[in-house]
Amino acid sequence: MAIDTQKLDQMLTELRSASSLAGGKAAGNVAPADGPDFASVLKGTIDQVAAAQQEASKMAEGFAAGQGDVNLQDVMVNLQKANVSFQQMVQVRNKLVSAYQDIMNMQV
Repeated sequence: MAIDTQKLDQMLTELRSASSLAGGKAAGNVAPADGPDFASVLKGTIDQVAAAQQEASKMAEGFAAGQGDVNLQDVMVNLQKANVSFQQMVQVRNKLVSAYQDIMNMQV
């Protein structure tokens, strides 16, 4: 199961516009974006990763139980997809923690 990058790209665009506003680069009145907030995008992505892991786990259990409609190749591919999406989520978390620490270390 792939992670929906469209929502992440939209959030990145919003973060860039907020950054330019904070830096004083934007002129005039700018209305807040009507897109999804960061928390909902993050929660949706975490839910997608959890769903991928559950699906891969169910397929592995089905294969181990000897269900005829589950083959080894599909099980391995789904397990790897779940692993890659989890690793991607961990890297995003690491970047968020690093950004938070950078902001907390800034002198005002």
